[in-house]
Amino acid sequence: MIFADPPYFLSNGGFSVQSGKMVSVNKGDWDKSQGFEKDNEFNYKWLKACREKLTDNGSIWVSGTYHNIFSVAQMLTELGYKILNCVTWAKTNPPPNLSCRYFTHSTEFILWARKSKTSKHYYNYELMKQINGGKQMRDVWNLPAIAPWEKSCGKHPTQKPLSLLTRIILASTVPGAWILDPFSGSSTTGIAANLCGRKFAGIEQEREFCVMSKARREEIDNPDVANMLREHIVDFKALGKSEPR
Repeated sequence: MIFADPPYFLSNGGFSVQSGKMVSVNKGDWDKSQGFEKDNEFNYKWLKACREKLTDNGSIWVSGTYHNIFSVAQMLTELGYKILNCVTWAKTNPPPNLSCRYFTHSTEFILWARKSKTSKHYYNYELMKQINGGKQMRDVWNLPAIAPWEKSCGKHPTQKPLSLLTRIILASTVPGAWILDPFSGSSTTGIAANLCGRKFAGIEQEREFCVMSKARREEIDNPDVANMLREHIVDFKALGKSEPR
């Protein structure tokens, strides 16, 4: 399985709110749009590289907002992937809208695709149904955004919550499976993979975030820390004492 959290191309000089304070939405030069054609070319190149490494029965998840997700969907289609779902992540604790001129931005999208139209993919239907109280899980997930307990080793500017990655991993992999994250940041995907009993390989170009990833990985060698994280993760709480498979 591959999970990718690529640049959203939304660093445009705007502002948002974090911990009650106004902050810039700018994440860095890597998150600035280079224009329609170059943004599409970038998405095509990394998705092509991922498809070459994806197993025939594997699947890929790609997160985004309206700034990049339409480009990602187009490139997935051009490369021969088969899009399975567009999951809407509805944040239960979104930041307020400062301008009061728009609806509050409270969602992100995650495209789920398999390698081709004819390939097969794995979906743990029964486990997702169990997590969802015995009902089929829908493609709208009400999950919290990043929480303070996830920032013990520092915070990446686009860090995803463990509850989100845990659900993705449990839904589409078996124990012991390999998971790749080509934009691994502070390695939330890797921590979730370890907590779920999966193997992880991540790629990250910023040394600062590699150091943070190493610290987070070493932190969960402590069983008390690992158990604390599991107790906070939404789907582990839903399963109670049941062992996810």
